[in-house]
Amino acid sequence: MQASDRYYSTPLKNPDLRVAVIIALFNEDITRSLGRAAAQQLAELGVPKAGILQIFVPGAWELPYAAARILSAGQADAVVACGCVVRGETGHYDIVANESASGLMRVGLDFKKPVMNAVLTVENFTQARARAENDATNKGAEAARSLVELLNAFAEPL
Repeated sequence: MQASDRYYSTPLKNPDLRVAVIIALFNEDITRSLGRAAAQQLAELGVPKAGILQIFVPGAWELPYAAARILSAGQADAVVACGCVVRGETGHYDIVANESASGLMRVGLDFKKPVMNAVLTVENFTQARARAENDATNKGAEAARSLVELLNAFAEPL
């Protein structure tokens, strides 16, 4: 597994920002681990607990819709979307993986708000578990660190 060689640790410059951690419940043991790690990392980087909203949706397909609803309602300033799509015997994997990723990107661009993609797209559950370990390599934690880095980069007007 390729892990980031960076570990961003600068605290969030604007502690008033609210972050939604959206967790797809399909492959729930994996996705809850991603969501827990994301929320924990956000808290460690200075997002107050009251500023972290957790939302649960059925699967990765529903993540873009949930992100759009949360951002349009003003419930959060940024999103970390956690999901897990495991390749199966049909092409359904490609549709769900590609469309959830492009949907999340579109939501971020449409709302001009950061939407981080922590949706695992893996060949098997061994790969999924390796990316959802309770350590710094957890992809939910990695997405949270990247989010805070991005928010900090734009904390000051350009």
